Amino acid sequence: MESMIEDTAFRHNRGLSNEVGYYIFDYPPKDELIIRDYIKRLQGKATTEGTLGFSLEVFDLYDMVLDILEEKQFLEQCFKFEEKQGMDRIVRAVGNMLKLSDNTGLIVEKIRSRLAEREEDATVKFETVIFITGIGKIYPVLRSHKVLNNLHQAIDDIPVVMFYPGRYDEQKLMLFGTLQDDNYYRAFRLVD
Repeated sequence: MESMIEDTAFRHNRGLSNEVGYYIFDYPPKDELIIRDYIKRLQGKATTEGTLGFSLEVFDLYDMVLDILEEKQFLEQCFKFEEKQGMDRIVRAVGNMLKLSDNTGLIVEKIRSRLAEREEDATVKFETVIFITGIGKIYPVLRSHKVLNNLHQAIDDIPVVMFYPGRYDEQKLMLFGTLQDDNYYRAFRLVD
């Protein structure tokens, strides 16, 4: 994987619609901690004077959603919803608040905002690769295909790699290898 994303062609590869690629790195869920450590190591290489030759922006969906819930002072309300009405109520309420069916939703806007900040602060301009993590941690509140669909409509000039604890066969997503998330055809497997 590392040699693929270090290749300049990876960051400039254009699909049929002239958009930068979206990739899914699927892995056995039991390897979650190994993957987290690996991503931290890559982040370290990317920030050490640009050792990788590109900027690596990692977005953990679980952490992002918690930050948004705290910013909106909605976290305590979620606890009450779960206690009184169950997890389904939280999933609906958080989905509505995050505007998950909209490409201008809060998660997409948070990603755009951080990318814009990094671009303004950068003294040396690097190409960027986005890593999306935290899919397993945020389930069932967020579904990966919704995040990918929204991002795909909003960010088409930066390659995106979603780390997925499960299986992806370039047609369907199987979270944890057992739960069918949904069909998704627009991403490529990063490594076969």
